[in-house]
Amino acid sequence: MPAAQGVAAAPLMGIPRPDNGKKSAGRPVVKLVVTDTELGESEAVPSKPIDMNRVLNLFEDPFSRDLVERHVRILKKVAKTYCNGILLKDLPQIVKILNICATRAGDHTEYIDPMCDIVKLCGLPFLKERMSDEATYAQVVADSFSQLGCLMRVPSSQLRIQICKSIANFYNPEMSKQQTEGFQPTSLAYKIKMAEVGGMAETLVLSLTLLENHLQEKIALLKVLQLFSNSIENCKLMAKAQAACRICSRLNDPDPSGQVLFRSSEILWNLLENGPKEEIINQLSNIECIYALKDSFVRLLTNGYRHYDRQLRNDLLVITTLIAENNCSPLVESGFAKQLILFATFSEVKSHNPLVKNLKLLHKHEDFEMKKLLLNMMVVLAKDLSAVQLLCDGKAVLALFNYVKASEKPGIHDWPAARFEDLQLHAIATLSTVAPLLVEDYMTCQGNTRILLFLEWCSSQGILKKSLAGSGKNDNFILLEIQSDILFILSSLCENDTHRKELFGSEGVDILIQLLKMEPSKIYSGLGHNKLLFCTLDAVWSCIIGCFTSEDYFLEKEGMFIILDLLALNLKNMNNLLLGILVEFCDNPKTIPHILTWRGKNNDTVPKHLVRLWKQEEEELGVRRDSYGRIIDAERPLVGQFQDEQEVVPMPANCFSVAIMEVAENVRAKIYSVFCRLGFENLPGLSALDYVTLSVISRYLDFKIKANHKQSEMVMKTWDKFLARTSNYEALRKAKRLQEKSIDSSRQKARPQNSTLHSTHITNLNTTVACGRVVTVERTPSKLIGGPLADTDLAIKRVPIRGGALQKTKSVRLLN
Repeated sequence: MPAAQGVAAAPLMGIPRPDNGKKSAGRPVVKLVVTDTELGESEAVPSKPIDMNRVLNLFEDPFSRDLVERHVRILKKVAKTYCNGILLKDLPQIVKILNICATRAGDHTEYIDPMCDIVKLCGLPFLKERMSDEATYAQVVADSFSQLGCLMRVPSSQLRIQICKSIANFYNPEMSKQQTEGFQPTSLAYKIKMAEVGGMAETLVLSLTLLENHLQEKIALLKVLQLFSNSIENCKLMAKAQAACRICSRLNDPDPSGQVLFRSSEILWNLLENGPKEEIINQLSNIECIYALKDSFVRLLTNGYRHYDRQLRNDLLVITTLIAENNCSPLVESGFAKQLILFATFSEVKSHNPLVKNLKLLHKHEDFEMKKLLLNMMVVLAKDLSAVQLLCDGKAVLALFNYVKASEKPGIHDWPAARFEDLQLHAIATLSTVAPLLVEDYMTCQGNTRILLFLEWCSSQGILKKSLAGSGKNDNFILLEIQSDILFILSSLCENDTHRKELFGSEGVDILIQLLKMEPSKIYSGLGHNKLLFCTLDAVWSCIIGCFTSEDYFLEKEGMFIILDLLALNLKNMNNLLLGILVEFCDNPKTIPHILTWRGKNNDTVPKHLVRLWKQEEEELGVRRDSYGRIIDAERPLVGQFQDEQEVVPMPANCFSVAIMEVAENVRAKIYSVFCRLGFENLPGLSALDYVTLSVISRYLDFKIKANHKQSEMVMKTWDKFLARTSNYEALRKAKRLQEKSIDSSRQKARPQNSTLHSTHITNLNTTVACGRVVTVERTPSKLIGGPLADTDLAIKRVPIRGGALQKTKSVRLLN
């Protein structure tokens, strides 16, 4: 019989052929239909759906509690039914069944295998029948995930490892590619989000305590926590469960593979980056964590030879530095700080400590980075007085001076020339912090002589000029950072030392002028030009001002014009520094002609711009002035609204008052100081209103002296209440007279402002020349005629026109 199409034909084996004496017409054929079940591949397709509510009732029924074999068969059937993924609607019942089995697994280990099979299915994408199922079952899934994490309590290594593997599969994109007919898989992000909502990360951290002596289970769990720690929300949950302390304190658990240390350090890094940083650092400040970090770092430094070991060692050092910045005490108490100082200085200062006997830093990038991290650690430790003695015992100053020397022959040092120069910068910056705390060590090392010789060598080589010559079109962040660091170091070295300023010399001045000529558009480029400009101005203050030869050369190269150009840009965060430089340069008599000669945009003069800055400062402070800039509040002519709202804080007799302390960083005080050098009369470019403001500026010091008697004002407020009861009646009476006199003085000083306006108005009237020629100048604006100036003292005089011209008069040429 011919075979049917699509069905295989085969001989019927074991059946004898009919013996009819005739030759057979052909082989008999049997149609075979082979099912998946018979082939043993039934797992490829799900079986008929199960009513999970009935299954749950079976496990919850107390009368069927002992039917363990039947339970196991049903669990296997459930695993077989959902082999392609668990339906979202059935997940809560399945998790409840797993929890029931978890309570009985201690007595009946038969539950473990089918439980593992079902937990394995949780690593697959869940199946949804409708698009809305993800939102509909969101809270149910989150609660189920929370219960899934609680299964770690079951004392079964097999189950715990399977739970961790299934959770890790949440992050496996390959799992989401699986398709099932009639259903749609949930997205990869859905399960990750539900794990966050369900607080699974916190539950798993708490389960770490159960796995302290189970290496494989612990490694599996750390892998999951490493994945979880990439999320900000999970990091918050982990911090709540004290994850940093729990993980860090167990860094040195026995582990031949090294995975515990590696994964733990990665988790700590992620917690510091994504979690509540302060809370994490506080957890790591635990003394047990410090000891664990100490032992791990020393072991990696002395016995680690792989590239991986060096990287991990540096990671632990950065974590330790963050802890030290928060609190150095645990590092000092544990002895870790002493060891770190030893590792930072052993290359420069010979030590007999066995830890460094055979230790040598190689020309590897990781070793170079560690050296810089150790130098930075000394700066951090120097902030804690308890660590200063350790720096002294470790001969930190002597070690740092090993880099403050000329490197004329490349390659003579342990480090390549480029890296040695980089370390020189770090060492000098570290020395600037450590040396003031260890003055005796600094003097023993002849610190001043060494620094001066080094500075002289730098000047003779043009090293600074080469380093700063790159400021141009090819600026980059690293180059700008290096330039800023060099200028900061020079400022620190030359400040308050005339001899060092002389060594800075004309070449240094040329470099600073070159940097000051920066394009204004670059200042806010975001690369660091603003920082470089600030460091350059600081270097002008520290390296030039106070050295007459350098000041004269700076003026000769038109450096003052550049300073005034920058001041005209009105950079809020630099105006104070620029004005301070201007004030200091005004002590040099050669500066005044430069200031008076300078012209800015719209032909503005320095006095004009200074008056504009004064008005701007008063406007920001809320100082009360009328429309002409005249004093309104005679009692407090300099006090603004914001200052007035501040409470008066009583100060001890030996402390300066707030009015005095404010002068140090006050823009108005510096403007007043500049005008004191320039004078207050016959200044170019000022209008009538400018002179009104200038009259206030000229009396700035008097007003500040008045403000310094603020305490007497407080006394006068309580005069009526306490006068009858006080024994200091005469003193209070004198204070009151002083107060009244001060107010009268302010009112008297306001009159010249009005006089200034009127004298300017008279000058601007129509003028007739004696020779008979008429010269026309700009007339008084009609809106000012009959204005508030009519009520001044000069109003009683007979003048042709009341009011005054506020606009600049046009220059005219007299005709013969």
